[in-house]
Amino acid sequence: MFDQITERFDTVLRNLRGLGKITDKNIQETAREIRRVLLEADVNFQVTRDFVKRVQDRSLGTKVLKSVKPGEQFIKIIHDELVTIFGNEPVPLEFAKKGQTIIL
Repeated sequence: MFDQITERFDTVLRNLRGLGKITDKNIQETAREIRRVLLEADVNFQVTRDFVKRVQDRSLGTKVLKSVKPGEQFIKIIHDELVTIFGNEPVPLEFAKKGQTIIL
């Protein structure tokens, strides 16, 4: 499952690499592909919608750094939002006091 998500994200992000300019159209197309990848991976609809909206909002409001290609900066925004969703800190497992521990 994670391999498939990784491959799909690689494909989406590969299209961004090397772009000299990020346009509204690029952002919309990429957002649509990311939404599709996440929903096909059974990510909650609300989580997916919020994630895509945050990526779009940050992308439209960000000034492009001269030392970084626009496509790379967009990829960084996507990465930062994924880290925000999954969390920056490791979360310890809480084991059941009796019986088996259910993880999922």
